Amino acid sequence: MLVLIDVTAMSLFRCFPSLFFPTYRIISKKWIALLSSLSSAFPFSLWDILALVLFIIFIVSFVQMIRRRKSFLNWLSIVLLIVSIIGSEAVLGWMLNHYGPALSEEIGLTIRDYNKQELYDASEYYLLKAGEYADRIERDEEGHALDMDVTEIGVLAGKAYQNIESEYLIFKGSHDRVKRFSLIGDYLLYNGVIGMFMPVDGEASVPAHVPPVPLAFTMCHEAAHRLGIASEQEANFAAFMACINSDDIRFLYSGYYSAFSYCFSSLYKNDPELALELYSKYTDPNIELLKQDRRDTNEIYKKYDSPLKEVSDQINDTYLKTFNEESGILSYSEVTEYLLAWYLNE
Repeated sequence: MLVLIDVTAMSLFRCFPSLFFPTYRIISKKWIALLSSLSSAFPFSLWDILALVLFIIFIVSFVQMIRRRKSFLNWLSIVLLIVSIIGSEAVLGWMLNHYGPALSEEIGLTIRDYNKQELYDASEYYLLKAGEYADRIERDEEGHALDMDVTEIGVLAGKAYQNIESEYLIFKGSHDRVKRFSLIGDYLLYNGVIGMFMPVDGEASVPAHVPPVPLAFTMCHEAAHRLGIASEQEANFAAFMACINSDDIRFLYSGYYSAFSYCFSSLYKNDPELALELYSKYTDPNIELLKQDRRDTNEIYKKYDSPLKEVSDQINDTYLKTFNEESGILSYSEVTEYLLAWYLNE
């Protein structure tokens, strides 16, 4: 019955979004803010511990069912009921935000098709802006960015949207901290997952070993989901907006660094020679620090390369396509459209 309700709601929201928004998003944000305030009472990520507890209960109850020769169908019906309740809470409480109006409509940003020259210009702009802050974060004697306090950055990331929520109401919502995973952080990294928002308890979390430079941006991305911004593309742009409107140098650098990384990747896919021309055009010390950060970040992620990533990507891709993101996992990189629009608007 609950599954039928979920599927019906998804169909209605997909076909008639104007009937439900913005009312649904307002209610959803308040619901998620309530859950987040409750889970934030714990200084550690709660949901992965609860998931482990539920898994243990599942195994123990299964063993007990066999030992006591109880009905398998009764046991299975209870399991499916619990799963369907948890799933429905996530779908009805947050996931339907995927069918809401585009973030560009909410903040008055015009998205259009862009040419290669505009992409080059935007990439250059973000490169130079990131370079302005590259030497102002803490580094070791060899110029490598030092690890940052995940707890401190998490608290700041949770509050990062305060500076723009008065101008754009879409960013108004929970200011609770973004946490680091308690148990499964490294496992998620091996799956290629660098952050996750759980609508079941309103927690936004990241693994402890996310590279230092993109850490603030990644945390702001997960905090954006908590504000009802379900699209990965739009959560990336929201994170950029939060970072560049921060008073903290680490956030400013992380925002512009990430914007450059996305635009540069798009430029490289479009025209590798032109992208490499831009990359070698500037050789001043600050730009060299940024290039060092890109190498260091890639090296950290390479440590977690595994066959699990392909499986995880397929699961995430299926989930995103099910909830109205036709590009699936490619939607993350589509933030370039927003970044280009913002650059040209500025």
